[in-house]
Amino acid sequence: MPPTSPPGAPEPHTPHRWLALAVISLAQLMVVLDATIVNIALPSAQRDLQFSNDGRQWVITSYTLAFGSLLLLGGRLADLFGRRRTFLIGLVGFGVASALGGAAGGFTSLVGARAVQGAFGALLAPSALSLLTTTFTDPRERSRAFGVFGALAGSGGAIGLLLGGVLTEHLSWRWTLYVNVVIAAFAVICGLAILRRHRPNERPRLDLPGTTLVGAGLFCLVYGFSNADTESWSDRRCWGFLLASGVLLACFVLRESRAPHPLLPPRVVRDRNRAASFVSVFIAGSGMFGVFLILTYYLQRTLHYSPVTTGLAFLPMVGALMLVAQLSTNVLIPGMGPKPVVPTGMGLAAAGLVWLTPLGLHSGYVAHVLPPLLVLGAGLGLVLPSAMSLATLGVLPRDQGVASATVNTMQQVGGSIGTALFNTTAATATADYAKTHRGRPDLLAHAEVHGYTTAYWRAAGFFAAGLLVTVLLYRRGRPRDLAAGRTTGGQVEAIDEPGSH
Repeated sequence: MPPTSPPGAPEPHTPHRWLALAVISLAQLMVVLDATIVNIALPSAQRDLQFSNDGRQWVITSYTLAFGSLLLLGGRLADLFGRRRTFLIGLVGFGVASALGGAAGGFTSLVGARAVQGAFGALLAPSALSLLTTTFTDPRERSRAFGVFGALAGSGGAIGLLLGGVLTEHLSWRWTLYVNVVIAAFAVICGLAILRRHRPNERPRLDLPGTTLVGAGLFCLVYGFSNADTESWSDRRCWGFLLASGVLLACFVLRESRAPHPLLPPRVVRDRNRAASFVSVFIAGSGMFGVFLILTYYLQRTLHYSPVTTGLAFLPMVGALMLVAQLSTNVLIPGMGPKPVVPTGMGLAAAGLVWLTPLGLHSGYVAHVLPPLLVLGAGLGLVLPSAMSLATLGVLPRDQGVASATVNTMQQVGGSIGTALFNTTAATATADYAKTHRGRPDLLAHAEVHGYTTAYWRAAGFFAAGLLVTVLLYRRGRPRDLAAGRTTGGQVEAIDEPGSH
């Protein structure tokens, strides 16, 4: 039985922590790839279950709505009941929901299972990140661990595309959901044996008004952008939900500044490096998931790649991301700090997207697609693992769950917004091009390529804005680690540096 920490003691070294890293990373990969693995399977599922084209979006949206709106609650529950417990409950629930989705006999049961998947994913994801943060307290080990974890979190979407294509093509669309049962069962068995029990020294109270406000606000935000993706930006429901989201989230901010036991304590987001990291994860999530979608369309519709070949086409980018992630977290961030590293990553990602804009009807993969994909992967490798590590660095143990949930919220909500925004941007540009170039040979193909190019430019603008924001927000110098903190009442506090507030 894994040992329990005595009350009031700092987090000790965890035995078998590198095996724990494998289990935690596997669980995080499962959650992230599930945002894309079902995409390629949707046409097969639609034929099998006989639902409409409008229903296809709900198979995706039901997952993202539940996941995005419940993440902060899931993070606070991890602080309240213990990270190991919520991690294991999240795994079991995610696996059961995946089994129900794979066995679905109709559209309603499939959408319901996807929503339950998202709810348990909202419990699982912040628990995984907070477990990682408290398991690796040595600076060097922490850097290596976050390099692996951040690389998998960043490449999960691309891995999902490949795995979804392989499973759909060689087995069945149902296996894009059944595969989670296998992963979750393995992770639960290993987690029970490896992960150390965690009993919170101080149980935070749950802020129910704040939970309601932020849950409803994030739901309206994700739904508003999803509605713009399926309908149009002129749709009243789209702007109604986005307006409601703004009001609810503003009320949440006011509530948290005055609540005696806030769901998201202001101290978590007050540090400049941490705030910059949250923004970096949001921008990277927006650009990354949006580009995955647009580039998938280009490879399949324009270059006529199969689903499996499309997934394989993303693998070099995944490799570049993983290699650079280790370099950034183990060498660059400890040696130089985040200020030169993360903005450089933003600039590389923007350059890679600009490099994609000349793609045409007859572009070749090796000559035209691969080089910008490698640059994009390198940029994401500099941004995501570094930002994820810094976003949870120095957070008090009682806030680790909600801080980790904030990171996941930024990535998930950013991905939802990027997918909707870039998809509608491409669709609008395609329609406008078709209207103004009537009579041109291969009009539809040229119009679609023009739409993709417009989306690449928009995504490059996101990363360019990220470069500016991170240059302004990140502090100079190397980040201070928990080891440099001071202990107060058995908990480690981060030392505030000048200008951190």
